[in-house]
Amino acid sequence: MSASPSNATSIPPQDLSGIIGRRFIYTYANGWQYELYVKNATTIDYRIHTGMVGGRWVKDETVDLVQLSGDDYKLSWNEPTGTSVALNIMPIARRLHGTIFFPQWIEQDGSKTVLFQNDHIDQMRAYRDAGPTYPIYVVPEFAVITFIENVGPDDETAIAAAPSDLPAGFADRTN
Repeated sequence: MSASPSNATSIPPQDLSGIIGRRFIYTYANGWQYELYVKNATTIDYRIHTGMVGGRWVKDETVDLVQLSGDDYKLSWNEPTGTSVALNIMPIARRLHGTIFFPQWIEQDGSKTVLFQNDHIDQMRAYRDAGPTYPIYVVPEFAVITFIENVGPDDETAIAAAPSDLPAGFADRTN
């Protein structure tokens, strides 16, 4: 029987400097456009510009962030709605792969979540608890990162308004 690796050797060194403080605008292959700001090692803010729940935005979402290797980072979290998300972000390659796990109630009527979630946490939990949860609607998609900006960590102004309140063309920027 071989010895299993210790926890210390199974976790690679973590350098999150290539992702913390970055704003990403990306479009999934299905056409949905998202914006993500990696506020710090445990927190993100995001806006959804288009797609099934376009118009939704969230601040201070707690996440698990790790560097898998080099330019490959993984973010994962579970929302008060019951939605779970896992993103692999490769900034240099300008590619992302996301899997969103929507509970059934959101697939049936995602418009209930199209708001500033932070002002409606209790309502989101009530919708989640009322369900239905299953079957989970799984959306695995690749995305192209069309815009990257280093705004620095913990900037409360990076995402501070609804997508509908942004200047025309804001999400269409490229670099």
